[in-house]
Amino acid sequence: MMSRSYTNLLDLASGNFPAMGQPREKKRLPRVMTVPGVISELDDDQANSVTSDAPSSAIQDRIIIVANQLPVKAKRRPDNKGWSFSWDDDSLLLQLKDGLPEEMEVLYVGSLKVDVDPVEQDDVSQLLLDKFKCVPAFLPSDILTKFYHGFCKQHLWPLFHYMLPFSASHGGRFDRSLWEAYVAANKIFSQRVIEVINPEDDYVWIHDYHLMVLPTFLRRRFNRLRMGFFLHSPFPSSEIYRTLPVREEIMKALLNSDLIGFHTYDYARHFLSCCSRMLGLEYQSKRGYIGVEYYGRTIGIKIMPVGIHMGQIKSVLSLADKEWRVAELKQQFEGKTVLLGVDDMDVFKGIDLKLLAMEQMLKQHPKWQGRAVLVQIANPSRGRGKDLEDIQAEIQASCKRINETFGQPGYEPIVLIDRPVSLCERFAYYTIAECVVVTAVRDGMNLTPYEYIVGRQGVSESESSSESSGPKKSMLVVSEFIGCSPSLSGAIRVNPWNTESTAEAMNEAISMSDAEKQLRHEKHYRYVSSHDVAFWSRSFFQDLERTCKDHFRRRCWGIGLSFGFRVVALDPNFRKLSVDHIVSVYLRSKNRAILLDYDGTVMPQTSHNKTPSAEVISIINALSGDPKNTVFVVSGRGRESLGKWFSPCKKLGIAAEHGFFMRWSANDEWELCGQNSEFGWKQIAEPVMKLYTESTDGSSIETKESALVWHHRDADPGFGSSQAKEMLDHLESVLANEPVAVKSGQFIVEVKPQGVSKGMVAEKIFTTMSEKGKQADFVLCIGDDRSDEEMFEIISNAISSGILSSSTSVFACTVGQKPSKARYYLDDPAEVLNMLEALAEASDPESFTDTESEGSL
Repeated sequence: MMSRSYTNLLDLASGNFPAMGQPREKKRLPRVMTVPGVISELDDDQANSVTSDAPSSAIQDRIIIVANQLPVKAKRRPDNKGWSFSWDDDSLLLQLKDGLPEEMEVLYVGSLKVDVDPVEQDDVSQLLLDKFKCVPAFLPSDILTKFYHGFCKQHLWPLFHYMLPFSASHGGRFDRSLWEAYVAANKIFSQRVIEVINPEDDYVWIHDYHLMVLPTFLRRRFNRLRMGFFLHSPFPSSEIYRTLPVREEIMKALLNSDLIGFHTYDYARHFLSCCSRMLGLEYQSKRGYIGVEYYGRTIGIKIMPVGIHMGQIKSVLSLADKEWRVAELKQQFEGKTVLLGVDDMDVFKGIDLKLLAMEQMLKQHPKWQGRAVLVQIANPSRGRGKDLEDIQAEIQASCKRINETFGQPGYEPIVLIDRPVSLCERFAYYTIAECVVVTAVRDGMNLTPYEYIVGRQGVSESESSSESSGPKKSMLVVSEFIGCSPSLSGAIRVNPWNTESTAEAMNEAISMSDAEKQLRHEKHYRYVSSHDVAFWSRSFFQDLERTCKDHFRRRCWGIGLSFGFRVVALDPNFRKLSVDHIVSVYLRSKNRAILLDYDGTVMPQTSHNKTPSAEVISIINALSGDPKNTVFVVSGRGRESLGKWFSPCKKLGIAAEHGFFMRWSANDEWELCGQNSEFGWKQIAEPVMKLYTESTDGSSIETKESALVWHHRDADPGFGSSQAKEMLDHLESVLANEPVAVKSGQFIVEVKPQGVSKGMVAEKIFTTMSEKGKQADFVLCIGDDRSDEEMFEIISNAISSGILSSSTSVFACTVGQKPSKARYYLDDPAEVLNMLEALAEASDPESFTDTESEGSL
């Protein structure tokens, strides 16, 4: 039966989910507790989200590792009665335990590689939980096919490897029913996690592209859950990723994690670019850690390539000679120079390009004919489809052609091993290979080069010949498009599409002097042996702990429907401004100071027409007309436009250009508040701004009386931000001896006189009111930008300095939920106007007239 809180998540699947067939209702696994407690039957109502402020007193942390497949092997018993299970020692999920704290309990959630009859599923679940601490997720066959072979392998896998579905015959078209199955499968995984989780004690670590929307299901249920995600495939550039019809749903789901990991900086950079271009999110690097701000939460971005399991490889090396007779392989290839390729049979592995490069090398360097052999191990394919069949046919044809052209009696230049190869056999081939060649056109983290390096280093452990006790050496030719390429600085990097350059690289690798091979090998081995899988998992978990350390200190709640769901996390002292509360305080006060920013506060930033509406004029006019109120619009805009727009508001004070110009009412003259009225610096700053404007499409210069502002809101987000940072440095340099301040804001860089700020405006207003014997007992200050933070800061200082009384009711309010010096927030300008309208209506219109002068100072 479908749980209630998740039904709206499936709206994105067009409501066709029930037609897919549902698993029958099964007995739930007992929830595994680390402390005594009473567990009620699971209820999916959102009201039951776990949001308690106190962390559990559990003694021991636990981590739940969720992946598409469990790290266990399963096979039918000989008598066909039940199943037997064993650990899969080759599974990365099992190996990563070495990097986790010794006392930490590890629980696995994933599917099995075999079909288990529904009648047996409960017994299998209990057995796996008891003996392996594994929780199996059983996917109905129709969902499994559409989820794995459909959406994962037909949509995500090709797209993440830069293959666009240009036509129905090439890559296929987007099929929404496959997306529905993907959502349904992720939901089933979430249910298995929910059955066993202690949400305030456990960590959850989700793996790979199969489960990218799982974070939303779990975050919806447990707001404070400590959750990480690691992507083992490439993440494509934003230009590629943005072609995915469900791009935002997946992005927002990933952002419900606390830490998102990638193999390389390139993959992380592509993800961050998508965050910026699609969701308008900015990221920053602080003390070496990259973070994305998302509704008050900071999502960490982790860049760390996975490594190999050194312990497993060393044990394999000791068996390789006995089990696979390395000596026989050496005899078979005696007098030959072996180049080795180990790849899955996949359209992205570039096996066909490698064969063409080998053919080119034999043509260009005839000395290798009869001597050089390419041994290509092709592991079985994990996918299916016409593209794969075409590649297989091309590989077979190339092997046949090259062997017929260059083959001799007792010599075949290409040896294709098209069958499953065990780890032991693979290491036997590493032992005899002079060079490993990886020509994948796009690959996440190909560990073959790492294995080869350790295999070459460990030969002496399994042999006692004088040859093996000498210096160790190895050579690598690797594609620049694979995840491990950046960490192998001694490898020869190639563009696999350029078969001529790949052929030259292969020739260079096997022709290189032994001394050079040894130096490169030693450098690689130092890195690979120290950055193993334990190092990777330890580093990821430590970053997850650091990212989540404040989880139980913050107030959290979930908002949004469907995949728009997100958790808002705020400091305990930062809360939404209650209209009822502020109105009651407003009515009790006698001397009120109301300071309002304009753009982004009473006027939406996205509005093209910046003229205030009749509603805005009416509300501000009513507020400023109350003799108890001193109302100011404090804006960065010029005095001419502000004066014209608010001309109906006779008693409104205006501070223009961040307070350089100021007047207390429409009948007063403008005061010059800046310390310096010399603007010779404009002749220095303006040419610099023009230079950046000409080279940055979508940018513009706004010339004010006292300031110059460079806007880049309409420019490309990434380029505009980069140019703004460059301009800031440039202007600070050329204006170092001028009496000006250069500041960056939201999509702007501004140069203005020193000593001019909204904070100074606030201080002057409070001081003047106090000197007139009307010290403010009510302060409302609202703004949305960095410049408004100066007002919020001044308010707290004004209380400590005595300009404001300690009994003054202060409402410093920012617009939008974000880090701020303000104590309160409102979501948007519409909420600001609703609140101001409530205050205006609370004022007694009969208590003041046009002839009264108390409203202005």
